[in-house]
Amino acid sequence: MTRRAPRLRGVWGAIMKKPRTAVRSCHQKQASGHEGREKQVLSSSQVKPSTPDVRAGTMPKFPEAPAGLARRQKEVVLRDPVSPYHLFRDTAEVTVFRENLLSWYDREKRDLPWRRRAEGEVDPDRRAYAVWVSEVMLQQTQVATVIDYYTRWMQKWPTLQDLASASLEEVNQLWAGLGYYSRGRRLQEGAQKVVEELGGHVPHTAETLQKLLPGVGRYTAGAIASIAFGQATGVVDGNVVRVLCRVRAIGADSGSTFVSQQLWSLAQQLVDPARPGDFNQAAMELGATVCTPQHPRCSQCPVQSMCRAHQRVEREQLVASQSLPGSPDVEECAPSTGQCQLCAPPTEPWDQTLGVANFPRKASRRPPREECSATCVLEQPRALGGARILLVQRPKSGLLAGLWEFPSVTAEPSGQCQREALLRELQSWAGPLPATHLQHLGQVAHTFSHIKLTYQVYGLALEGQIPVTITPPGARWLTREEFHTAAVSTAMKKVFRVYEGQRPGTCKGSKRSQVSAPSTQRKPSPGQQVLDSFFRPHHPTDVSSLNSMAQ
Repeated sequence: MTRRAPRLRGVWGAIMKKPRTAVRSCHQKQASGHEGREKQVLSSSQVKPSTPDVRAGTMPKFPEAPAGLARRQKEVVLRDPVSPYHLFRDTAEVTVFRENLLSWYDREKRDLPWRRRAEGEVDPDRRAYAVWVSEVMLQQTQVATVIDYYTRWMQKWPTLQDLASASLEEVNQLWAGLGYYSRGRRLQEGAQKVVEELGGHVPHTAETLQKLLPGVGRYTAGAIASIAFGQATGVVDGNVVRVLCRVRAIGADSGSTFVSQQLWSLAQQLVDPARPGDFNQAAMELGATVCTPQHPRCSQCPVQSMCRAHQRVEREQLVASQSLPGSPDVEECAPSTGQCQLCAPPTEPWDQTLGVANFPRKASRRPPREECSATCVLEQPRALGGARILLVQRPKSGLLAGLWEFPSVTAEPSGQCQREALLRELQSWAGPLPATHLQHLGQVAHTFSHIKLTYQVYGLALEGQIPVTITPPGARWLTREEFHTAAVSTAMKKVFRVYEGQRPGTCKGSKRSQVSAPSTQRKPSPGQQVLDSFFRPHHPTDVSSLNSMAQ
């Protein structure tokens, strides 16, 4: 059990009181070698070097006035926002961490197309481009999903020059379905800037990459600089956050500015200067394959012996089993003092059932706001060249910028006026339309990063009307095959599936499917079916079935 650190009852009481030794808390181990690291996070009101250090037991020369005492107690708290318990103590510990992680990576790393391309590419700009594309695609997207997109992308645009000369329509078309569509647009904008303004050469450092290239943030810049150019700069993504929070038992909110700064500082301290790109990939690989969010495989972790979270699990197990009398003599932080800003708050106690998954603390996220839209699949079944559906292009900025969609209008969930508003929107693109043909088919929901959008799906087929031949700018009539390869979002593909499911004879519950004969049974001859239908009771479904067979 953790023993509480003694409360400060004035400066003299803290000096004279002898600290307990059964558990070495974060405020009792302050080696001089850590002063430099601690000072990096001091506030502007940090204590001057000549000021006596209460924690170190330095006696003040003269008693302080009450005002000075209050100020000094405040400074003591500001002096230690981070406990050494959450840091790496010396170069030997860092060296062992690097060696263990890199040895594991050399044995266990996954064979991924962007790694093969980067490792085999001699030209530094082409190598940087290969890394850049992969890192942008991997943001908020799983590796298994990215592999196919990355392969097709590099086949179509193998160099920065190829991408810079492509159209945004082509980029959106290939990116369709990958989500977070602004990533593709920013990637192309960055390629154009490299070709047109930087002489075709990608900046070599994380600082210049982040400064000069649109859409390249701190993480992407560090990944490109370390993997493609060998710059010794650390990176922090979701996987690295999880690894570092567990290795150093960081329970504070990892999404806060202060904790994020500490994680970046740790990553920079750990990165191997001889193999920075491999080290960063190894840290991410560890989080993706071993130190996973829900079911970490601690027995396969190459840095398990240095993991504070694993040590905490073992300590809790020992205490729970009462195999050792009293509190085990192990090093830990003392969150009860409220001074360590990397410990979990007292309101979030240790959960025995989670184990190392107690770290990192889940960031509180706002639920996505809910919106409603009415959208219509407008089809010309008898158009020249085959049936066609209408798509219109979204604005050049904002959500799903530049992508194509079915005509839509923002609607209230109650849907009082959505039908009339949608019909007006359709007529603005296709001219006069029969209002009676507009049918509500169902609804489908799709969640974006910050919006849960519910689409009320309508359908309108221009069966007897003269085909529309004049199309205003920003609209297209596409065949079904063209629709599936167009730059449309996953949400629109969901909408189209609802429409397709309601077309006669296509949904599983349609009459046609209900009367179709099982494939395992031998069908009778048409003549026999006519005789059977004559002698059995009449059902409407039988007539429709007979008509379909006669055709």
